[in-house]
Amino acid sequence: MAIKRRDLLIKILISLFLIFDHGESSYSGVGSYDDEILQMASIKSSFLNRDSISSSRVHRTVHQKSWSSREHHVIDYGADPTGKSDSTKALQEAISDVFRSPIDGHLMQGVTNLGGAELHLDGGTYIINRPLRLPEVNGGNFMIHGGSLKASDNFPTDRHLIELWSSSDSPTSYEYITLKDLLLDSNFRGGGISIVNSVRITVENCYISRFTTNGILIKGGHETYVSNSFIGQHITVGGDHREKDFSGVGINVAGNDNAITDVVIFSAAIGVLVEGQANVLTGVHCYNKATGLGGVGIYLKSPGFTQNRILNCYLDFTGIVMDDPVQVQISNSFFLGNAQIKIKSLKGIAKGVSIIDNMFSGDYSGVPIVGLDETQEPFTRIDQVVVDRNSVRGMRLRSTAARGSVWGNGTIWTVDFSEVLLFPNRIKNVQYTLHAGQLKVFPKHVLRDLSGNAVTVESDVPVSATLHVAVDQSTDGYI
Repeated sequence: MAIKRRDLLIKILISLFLIFDHGESSYSGVGSYDDEILQMASIKSSFLNRDSISSSRVHRTVHQKSWSSREHHVIDYGADPTGKSDSTKALQEAISDVFRSPIDGHLMQGVTNLGGAELHLDGGTYIINRPLRLPEVNGGNFMIHGGSLKASDNFPTDRHLIELWSSSDSPTSYEYITLKDLLLDSNFRGGGISIVNSVRITVENCYISRFTTNGILIKGGHETYVSNSFIGQHITVGGDHREKDFSGVGINVAGNDNAITDVVIFSAAIGVLVEGQANVLTGVHCYNKATGLGGVGIYLKSPGFTQNRILNCYLDFTGIVMDDPVQVQISNSFFLGNAQIKIKSLKGIAKGVSIIDNMFSGDYSGVPIVGLDETQEPFTRIDQVVVDRNSVRGMRLRSTAARGSVWGNGTIWTVDFSEVLLFPNRIKNVQYTLHAGQLKVFPKHVLRDLSGNAVTVESDVPVSATLHVAVDQSTDGYI
């Protein structure tokens, strides 16, 4: 009996101890049970974290593998981003690797699709002693971006820092190449970018300086788009003492179907030279070299077959020149500082030219807004030339359409338009009204003469009247 009591007492004590111990742990959080639970949770959490880390590492490794196959960083090839040593070999090797990327089919016939491969310049400045050229294997869907290139002191003076051209027989060298976020310093040795026989090329947000030939050369091919870029031989914001010596061409367009948009040309002998058709210039600001110092802002040099448009541009103390223009539109642009449009005759041709809705501002020295250069040959083949609706302040208005009035008491009235009309001795269309007021007689009157761009009307009897005249030089056609 005593043994049973002792056993019972022991069981009671053990139960009380367990209850007390559990109650303590439930409040204090330091009991053995909770410790075990926390330890198990910690172990489980460590496994989960380890799995997550492992998964992340696997993902990152896979990403790096994918990244390294399409995105090439030039510093990984040994290029010196400080610009202290030559990086030509490393950069050329990186470009060659890009063209060894897995092929994703083709773009145009014979042009390999590089799948959006990129060459990162990693924000560095790299010295090169020869042009960076794409391989002879024609390719596309590729970008170079994010850094600076500078020509070395022994860079060839007749080449460009980046050259897109191929010696292959294919009519198209490269397609859909993007050059973006680049600073190109030609070090007064050659040019910046050369794009030859290539299509759908984009040059965006580039700063190109210290060239002696072309900031950008576009030759052959078509659909090269240059936008949001700054180009100048010398780094200046105007009024530079070296301006008379500025040389070279900011953008040389010797091809068709290209667009120059929102670009500033701040120093060069010629801002934009166009020698092709179906090109459009929009939002171009030229203050490259003043007209008085021999500079030209935009030169349309495709005589007899021009077909180009200049829209919403800013010609700042430098103007536009066009040779024998055929189908040209210049509109909604601003000409400052006596900047004018000069139409140059080579074979006497001017057809389908529209110069409308522009603003001209000068210094009241008598410079006309549109001038004719007939030193080689006078204009003889003129048709559909419209110069009208331009806002002029401080310059001489020129137009192909004009209106005027004159009052007189007699039989002859003359309105002289020679100071306004663009082409000399050329009036093709006339409308006039002789307003005689409250007269008891009805005078007969007739248009007598148009010579010298002056309109003369004569009546059969003397009257006090006002002659109102509207004239037009724009067309040779009759209906």
